[in-house]
Amino acid sequence: MLTLGIDTSNYATSLAVFSKDTGEVVCDIKKFLPVKEGQTGLRQSDALFHHTAVLPSLMEELSHKADLTQVACVGVSSRPRPAEGSYMPCFLAGVSAAAAFAAARGIPVFSTTHQQGHLAAALHATGRPELMEQPVLVFHVSGGTTDLLYCPSLEEIHCMGTSDDLYAGQAVDRLGVKLGFPFPAGQYVSRLAENSRERFHPKVSVKGTHCSLSGLENQCNKLLEEGRSPEDACRYCLTAIGETLCRMASAAEKEYHGLPLVFAGGVMSSSVIAQYVKEQFPRAHFVPGRFSSDNAIGVSILAARSLT
Repeated sequence: MLTLGIDTSNYATSLAVFSKDTGEVVCDIKKFLPVKEGQTGLRQSDALFHHTAVLPSLMEELSHKADLTQVACVGVSSRPRPAEGSYMPCFLAGVSAAAAFAAARGIPVFSTTHQQGHLAAALHATGRPELMEQPVLVFHVSGGTTDLLYCPSLEEIHCMGTSDDLYAGQAVDRLGVKLGFPFPAGQYVSRLAENSRERFHPKVSVKGTHCSLSGLENQCNKLLEEGRSPEDACRYCLTAIGETLCRMASAAEKEYHGLPLVFAGGVMSSSVIAQYVKEQFPRAHFVPGRFSSDNAIGVSILAARSLT
């Protein structure tokens, strides 16, 4: 039995097929939204247009990788987070595609959120299926979130802490675009940072499980103005994010000692950040890039879980 997942975030259009019988991802495809040079994002109207335009061709491509006639349920992320008032128009493209596919096939639609999709993909990627059924602490670190989540289950999520201003992914993207890289710039910033041998002790702003990252952009710009290399500026940026996450995690563990700790979201695909955090939290779970950046894998997994 197969399930189809659809996710239309403000970064990428993504589709995935999951096998409920084997518990494995059959295939997944993703296309990043086009962003003009020098810009750090898209207007929602533009994002919605690009999702709508590319979904038919991606669905056709997916049909060559999986037998879509065997899909028993369509999962779709219909909003960013499972919180009151959470809404972004770009998810309407996925909702429409899911409704059309399900109506044509006479199968149900399972509606979830982009964040829950991230969590499901992350927990699946740990290789420990029992984490899906027990309380966990999960960091969701991306261009639109720097959230520390207490998750009694995938259906119940409580935000314990977040950034009060700039998100981690925004700080990374702004630095990357300033250095001339295309948006999203995370992979380029991480690659440059790996070439720096500096050991920074960054200034971070953390109060309990909440943080502020608005000063990080200025700190990175100051390094460049002082003549430091782009490699060093990138290393500083990612190290500061790593230190911020470590301090938030330390505060959370005082309240929820012993719970599994998982780091998810596109920002966590940076080897620099992951290695920094691993040194302080060696038993934490870190999600591979395929499962950490925006994807529909978790959405397809949640759709499979909805089937009895």
